[in-house]
Amino acid sequence: MPVQNKAMLITYSDSFGKNIKEVHQVLKDHVGDAIGGVHLLPFFPSTGDRGFAPSDYTKVDSAFGDWNDVEALGEDYYLMFDFMINHISRESVMYQDFKAKHDDSEYQDFFIRWEKFWQAAGPNRPTQADVDLIYKRKDKAPIQEIDFADGSKENLWNTFGDEQIDISVKSEVAKKFFKDTLESMVKHGADLIRLDAFAYAIKKVDTNDFFIEPDIWELLESVRDILTPLQAEILPEIHEHYTIPAKINEHGYFTYDFALPMTTLYTLYSGKTERLADWLKKSPMKQFTTLDTHDGIGVVDARDVLTDDEIDYASDQLYKVGANVKKTYSSAAYNNLDIYQINSTYYSALGNDDAAYLLSRAFQIFAPGIPQIYYVGLLAGENDIALLESSKEGRNINRHYYTKEEVAQEVQRPVVKDLLALLAWRNDFAAFDLDGSIEVETPSATTIKITRQNKAGDHVAVLEADAANKTFTVTADGNVIMSK
Repeated sequence: MPVQNKAMLITYSDSFGKNIKEVHQVLKDHVGDAIGGVHLLPFFPSTGDRGFAPSDYTKVDSAFGDWNDVEALGEDYYLMFDFMINHISRESVMYQDFKAKHDDSEYQDFFIRWEKFWQAAGPNRPTQADVDLIYKRKDKAPIQEIDFADGSKENLWNTFGDEQIDISVKSEVAKKFFKDTLESMVKHGADLIRLDAFAYAIKKVDTNDFFIEPDIWELLESVRDILTPLQAEILPEIHEHYTIPAKINEHGYFTYDFALPMTTLYTLYSGKTERLADWLKKSPMKQFTTLDTHDGIGVVDARDVLTDDEIDYASDQLYKVGANVKKTYSSAAYNNLDIYQINSTYYSALGNDDAAYLLSRAFQIFAPGIPQIYYVGLLAGENDIALLESSKEGRNINRHYYTKEEVAQEVQRPVVKDLLALLAWRNDFAAFDLDGSIEVETPSATTIKITRQNKAGDHVAVLEADAANKTFTVTADGNVIMSK
C-alpha cells in the first residue's frame, strides 16, 4: 500500500515480540489504530551492527521468519525497509567472490579499492592532508585490508564497522545490484525505502567525501527512478545541520526531523517554548518526525535550532534529571560520543515522568509531518541498564527485548493508554492533512498553542500546553479530546 499519513512504528523484528509474526500479532492485539505503518529495522542476514551489515538482501533472517511473514505484515500496514546504499557485509557474495578471484571477479569494481582510487589522483596520494579532509567515523584512514586467495593484498574503503565494506556506487555492477535489490524489496512489500548512511556514499578526490554535490543528487535520483514506477518512496537518512535535510526536502524527498528530540527536551527542561515554536514554524510537512530511534538522542541535529549554550544546557539536564542516564553511557567506553548522541530512552530522559512524556508526544503529534514512534517509546520504556552492561554497547540502553506478554502488561499503564489514544485520534482526524496548515503561537514564555487545519479548512485541531507545568489540552473542532 502507498505511504499513509498515519504514525509509523520503528521496531526490530525480535524486540516487540520474538519474531515478525509476533510483531504483527502484538500490533493487532494491543496497539490497534494507533499505528498505520511499520519501519521493520534490518531483518536480512547480517554479520554486525544489529542488522546494518547485511550479507544477503534476498532472504529474511530465519530467526525472524520469512518473506511470507513480511508480506502479511504489509497487508495491514505500510512498510519501510532499510537499504544500506553505502556498504555491505564481508560475508556477502560480492566480497567473497572478489576475495577468491581478485581481478577475475565480476565484482572487481563493486568496492572502492583504496590504492586505485588515489592512483587516479596522481603520484604520492593520499597525503596526510587528504586523509584528514575525509569526513570519517574513525581516527585513522577509513580502510580495511583484504587478503586475496592469490596471496596479494589491497585496502578497501571502510567507513563504519569492520563488517561494513563501502560500495563503489558509480560502478555498473553496483548499479545493477541496487536495481535488483530495490525492485525485490518493493515486490516483498516495501512502500518506503530508508537510505541508510547515503551521505557517505559518494567519494571524490579533494573533497570531504560527505554529501558531495551534485553527485549525491544524481545518486538519489537514480534510486528514485527505480522506485517511482513501482509507487515506492525514498527516505534519505542523515544526521547533520538542519539545512541539509531542508535541501533534500526541497528536492521532493521525505526527510527526518532529527532536530525535534533535543528541541523538545530543551523545552520541557527549561519550561520555555520559544525555540520549539520557531522550529515548528519552519519545519516542512513532507517529513517523518522522531523523538527516539534505535540510536541515541541526536545532539548535533539541533545545532542552530538551539544555541550552543542551550544544547549544553539540555545535555546537562539530561544527565541531571534523566532516570539512570549517565555520561559514561555515551562515552567511548560504550561505543559512543555524547557530542553527537546521548544514549537513553526518551521516557527516561524525562525522568520517567508520565506528564512530561505525554506532553512530549503531544508536541510530536502536532508537529508538521508523520510521527514515527520507536517501539520502546510506544511503551514509555525505561532505560535497560542490564542489557547495556551485559553488552557494553551504549545504544542497547534503548533496545529492550519485549516479549508479547510484556507488551500486554505495558499497554495497561495509563501513560501508554493515553499515548495510543492520541495517536489513533491523530491518524484519523483530517486536520493533520499534510496539505494543510500549521499556526504556532506563544501566549507566554512557558506556553504554546499549536493549531493544525486541513486544506479545506473544515477541521481544526488545537494543542494548548504549558511547558513549565507539563499540562495540556487537545481539542478537535472545538471538542476536548484530552486534557492533562
